[in-house]
Amino acid sequence: MSKAEKTRNFIVEKTAPIFNMKGYAGTSLNDITAATGLTKGSIYGNFANKDEVALAAFDYNLDSLVTRINAQLAKQTETKRKLLVYVDVYQDFIKDTNSMGGCPILNTAIDADDTHPSLRERAVKAVLGWKKAIIKLVEEGIANQEIKAENNAEQIALTMIAMIEGGIMISRLTGKTDNWNLIMDSLKKYINSLG
Repeated sequence: MSKAEKTRNFIVEKTAPIFNMKGYAGTSLNDITAATGLTKGSIYGNFANKDEVALAAFDYNLDSLVTRINAQLAKQTETKRKLLVYVDVYQDFIKDTNSMGGCPILNTAIDADDTHPSLRERAVKAVLGWKKAIIKLVEEGIANQEIKAENNAEQIALTMIAMIEGGIMISRLTGKTDNWNLIMDSLKKYINSLG
């Protein structure tokens, strides 16, 4: 890895939590320089502008989340257990990232909805990828007769995503993890009722 690549990676690693907490509009160049200890010239010597840093930070945050999910999915053999991985990983992710701002998909979707088309596009792609992954798991579960054939894979995927992201939003908004736990208990019951 070249020195330039190391510097870019360093900038992304240090700023990813800030973009996730403060959002694109709320993150200033001063925040970026304070987090990295680098000058504005060093930042802009490695990235064309703040947009490039924000996009790289989103990709980094999303990749961290997906890596956690995939590592846990690889340990499971039963479809329902694989679906429950999303609940477990997000549970741990929420606990671990209170200082990092929570779910990068939810944060970016809200932050960039009307203000930053490129970030919005990344968030849409992330949600659609998540939906596709769950649909694939459900379809495999139906094929293996672990999930009832009358279930709609797309509906299950959308319900899971909505409950996870809605649970995060309600929990963060109210400051009560009990709300998150109640919603995740409902999601676990829903998943367990599929087969």
